[in-house]
Amino acid sequence: MSTKKRILNILFWSVVSAAFIGPGTITTAAKSGAAFGNELLWTLLFSTLSCLLLQEAAARLTMVSGRNLGQAIVEQFNASKSKWLVLSLVLGAIVLGAAAYEMGNLLGAVAGFQLISNLPSYVLVLTIGAVAAIILSIPSLKIISTIMGFLVVIMGVGFLITAFLIQPSLNEIVKGAFVPRIPSKPEAGVLMLGLIGTTIVPYNLFLGSGISTQKQSIKEMRFGLAVAVLLGGLFSMAVLIVGTSVAGKFSFEELSLALQKRMGIGGKYLLGFGLFAAGFTSTITAPLAAAITLRSLFGSKNPEKWEAKSLNFKIGWIVVLFAGVAFAAGNVKPIPAIILAQALNGFLLPFISIFLFIVINNSGITGKENSNSLWLNILMILVIFITLIIGLNSAVKAVYSAITSGSISGNKYLIFIGVTSAVISIYIWIKARRRNND
Repeated sequence: MSTKKRILNILFWSVVSAAFIGPGTITTAAKSGAAFGNELLWTLLFSTLSCLLLQEAAARLTMVSGRNLGQAIVEQFNASKSKWLVLSLVLGAIVLGAAAYEMGNLLGAVAGFQLISNLPSYVLVLTIGAVAAIILSIPSLKIISTIMGFLVVIMGVGFLITAFLIQPSLNEIVKGAFVPRIPSKPEAGVLMLGLIGTTIVPYNLFLGSGISTQKQSIKEMRFGLAVAVLLGGLFSMAVLIVGTSVAGKFSFEELSLALQKRMGIGGKYLLGFGLFAAGFTSTITAPLAAAITLRSLFGSKNPEKWEAKSLNFKIGWIVVLFAGVAFAAGNVKPIPAIILAQALNGFLLPFISIFLFIVINNSGITGKENSNSLWLNILMILVIFITLIIGLNSAVKAVYSAITSGSISGNKYLIFIGVTSAVISIYIWIKARRRNND
């Protein structure tokens, strides 16, 4: 593969990293750094590697079977009594998750622009929404991917330079990245779930599967995807390290002031551009992913009615874009809303991962030679198990807090959550492997 082709391949797959490096990543990662220093870097490392594992499976599924993830799920459960329940869960999770992300994307883009401008927020929301609609109207997914790729690389390099200028402790970075620790503060669980949800975005699995092309070889896909995702993870870790420079209560203004102390007025403009670019790119990818998911679920019988230029496809992204604009135009506080959106997607992730695990192990769809190897299955089940624990842990805490207005003391309930997650994971493994051996 020539150098030019490699670069274009990386830019093409950068649409995946463009989707997860949004205001949610900047907000959640920077706040994690401000609250816990480098302690949660391991969560981002785990999330990045897990993202690569799952995205590779979703893309490979399409390349070897000719079916994208949505089509494979429809085929998997077509004869099952639970077909409509499964489709409803997938559709609800993706559309709800994409709409929540879209609100956060717009709020983040506006917050970034307002660091360097005094324009009213509703004007910015409507303007950004209109520009996103124009780009989404481009019928070529390849052109959209390339535009997003360039913006993500520029933004990510800016945060890498900023992280370097902060001069963090290398020892603390290594310790935070490779020694898993769960801080005792209540907000740690939500931030961990948010870091996972903002990196392994559930709708990204449908997006990556939907843009996969059989014109690429699996080797070429793996190369481009690996570079794009690993760079995205590196950029996210740089944002967390930048967040450690905030001494007081986290806010975009405090982060801006912390950067200005080290970089001068350029720090303010770097953060403003970074937030805006992250929000703008993700404002495009969230509706795009929702439309691709709808096409994969409902476009099998009439594919011509779900082409990128079709009315059905356009309605798919318009609904999500409009929902995001409508919520963002209201008087919503950006930071809590953005973190909540990431946590919601983190909670939905294991369920979408389960469906991916089932279909990638269905030899009737992929062929026996292209199904997951034993080691890939072990790694995927491990990701499902860990995300189930973190998701159920946060859900239990949230429900308990809502009922009692207090917080859970002790960690005995974690045993129950761990056993429950293990039972679910083992059941999925047995069911998928049994289907593959039929």
